[in-house]
Amino acid sequence: MVKKRGARAKLREYFEANIGKILGWEELREVAGGITEWGRRVRELRDEEGMNIVTHNDRSDLKPGQYMLVDLKPLPAFERGISKELRALVLDRNGFTCQMCGVGAGEIHFFDGRKTRLHIGHIVDKSMGGKDDPSNLRAICSVCNEGAANITLERPAAIKLLAQIRRATRSEQIKVLEWLLNKFPNETNQFINNKKA
Repeated sequence: MVKKRGARAKLREYFEANIGKILGWEELREVAGGITEWGRRVRELRDEEGMNIVTHNDRSDLKPGQYMLVDLKPLPAFERGISKELRALVLDRNGFTCQMCGVGAGEIHFFDGRKTRLHIGHIVDKSMGGKDDPSNLRAICSVCNEGAANITLERPAAIKLLAQIRRATRSEQIKVLEWLLNKFPNETNQFINNKKA
């Protein structure tokens, strides 16, 4: 009997075979067998297995819907630790409603016209020290979970971001600088050249 490989395993192998190459969302969805949850599998590879997969949020040379496995050096990974019981508790407490956009489970979502599926999301992300306890968990729909329509929160203005960075420790400021330099390599060189002129 031949064991079928799941979407996550197929995506892992595809990323590993295409290190450093930009991969589009349609291509990845097809590799995953056409499932609608292919994006979740990619996040699991990144968050739970520590694969260094970057998106347009990480690098300015990538467009929305593009992904790239930078290298095989593992990043810190986080185990999935939310039990069925805890999931049920959070969904019930939140009235089976997305806590970002307010759409209810099973309703047609106004953003993409599909039936709403709810997930459990962290308020403070695990990568920032957030825990898997009920006070740090909330019900969130697929659309908001994937960041396609963050309609309830305004993006912070530069002045507010700079104020937060100024308050951070030197080591945290250096991490922000490293992230910005990696995200904007071309713009960094252009900025330096303009300052020299």
